[in-house]
Amino acid sequence: MILFVFPKLKGVFKGNCFEDVNDIKMAVVMELQRIKEESFQECKKAWQTRLEKVNVRDGKVYVSIKIKTLKQTRRVKEMCSVLPNITHTILLVGGGPAALVCAETLRQNCYQGRIVMVTKDTLPPFDKPKLSKAMNVDRSSIVLRSSGFFQQYGIEVRTEKEAVTVNTRDKAVTMKDGGVLRYDQLLISTGCRAKPLSCPGSDLTGVKLLQRYEDAKDIDASCLGRKAVVVGTSFIGMEVASYLVKKASSVSIVGTTKYPYERSLGSEIGNMTMQMLEEHNVKFYMNDGIAEIRGENGSVKEVLLKSGTLLEAEVVIAGIGVIPNSDFLAGSEVEIDSKKAVVVDKFMRTNVADVFSAGDVTSFPLTSRGDQRVNVGHWQMSQAQGRVAALNMLNIPTKIESVPFFWTVLLGKSIRYTGYGEGYTELVFKGKVEERKFLAFYIKDDTVVAAASLMFDPAVAQLAELMAAGQRITKAQTQAEDLSWLQM
Repeated sequence: MILFVFPKLKGVFKGNCFEDVNDIKMAVVMELQRIKEESFQECKKAWQTRLEKVNVRDGKVYVSIKIKTLKQTRRVKEMCSVLPNITHTILLVGGGPAALVCAETLRQNCYQGRIVMVTKDTLPPFDKPKLSKAMNVDRSSIVLRSSGFFQQYGIEVRTEKEAVTVNTRDKAVTMKDGGVLRYDQLLISTGCRAKPLSCPGSDLTGVKLLQRYEDAKDIDASCLGRKAVVVGTSFIGMEVASYLVKKASSVSIVGTTKYPYERSLGSEIGNMTMQMLEEHNVKFYMNDGIAEIRGENGSVKEVLLKSGTLLEAEVVIAGIGVIPNSDFLAGSEVEIDSKKAVVVDKFMRTNVADVFSAGDVTSFPLTSRGDQRVNVGHWQMSQAQGRVAALNMLNIPTKIESVPFFWTVLLGKSIRYTGYGEGYTELVFKGKVEERKFLAFYIKDDTVVAAASLMFDPAVAQLAELMAAGQRITKAQTQAEDLSWLQM
């Protein structure tokens, strides 16, 4: 028997906090679903009965499983390695989940040429979503694969390397340090960067962006016992504010809408999240914006809002959106849309032969919305796209059919979301938002296009399965008292 111990206060699997043993088991199932790339139902059937014991003691979660069972379900699929006499090279520009899954999928499918991954980060592929949830995390705990793993499977990872130009005719990528890397096939998976503030004073010491591991550590240290102002009330801004409630002497949030998440999750859920943080003395300044950041001796001293309100501040953290990292593609003939995203088809191919793209940097046709072209910045979708790109590089025709799925964590509570809700016209709730236990259906044209939940697992995971299978879920189904069609 082997015992896994998870700190409950930091959460099980990316910050989720579960009080009920069955919820903990479900979290384990959902994590195994991600690792094994199987459906939720397959993992639930295979694993839920294998977890021997789940106990909560002294603020920690103890999950035990038989060693024999664990060995039967390896975390790493069988993979080949590189052969020195094969010169064919696949270059992966970017070191996020799309690039990592692409590299692993190539090796899982017997590709034995060179795989070279370049990233401007100081770390090899790491768990970036964790940075806004646990900013003081140790680097060793967020690195997704060890250096030994990359060596074993012949994946060359070069950190602190930034691509500046791509010549698609010569199949060459020039790096910032002057080096040139040649490729036979190329994956563009450079993700997005945090959008900076543009107001007067945005260059003062104490104005922060969360982009890299080092940024998270810097924000954590800078805010300790100091006055923090967070600009932006979407996922990054709210997660950062949630984390800082126990670190900073005060936390203020500035948002341009009436409620947080108003455009993505709706006003009801947004109002609930605002109340959650207000209970921890977070101050909200909504329907407002930053006019100026004022300083003293080069450092932040106060923030002037457009309404005229003046906030004391020592640190300002911006979470106002992202910009696709596609500038280096200028002149490459690779098609870029008006929002700077790389345009791909359902096979993750760009308009240039042998050039693929995956992850947050892409604009792709979303099957569940009738092939509407979208840009989705979700970890799960990046992984799925990396896999699809790899298979098509190997001439294994595969379309991207995944349904978006993500979660955000506030004060230990996890809100899960699936689908693509832009343009929804109605909301149907099960449970009660004010009791912080609900399932929300986002409706457009009498059809469910997205869903969100809190303390209602595994409803959203089940909905993702149904949507991925192409099932249309109607408004009438969501309004019925009987939810047996969810197969929970």
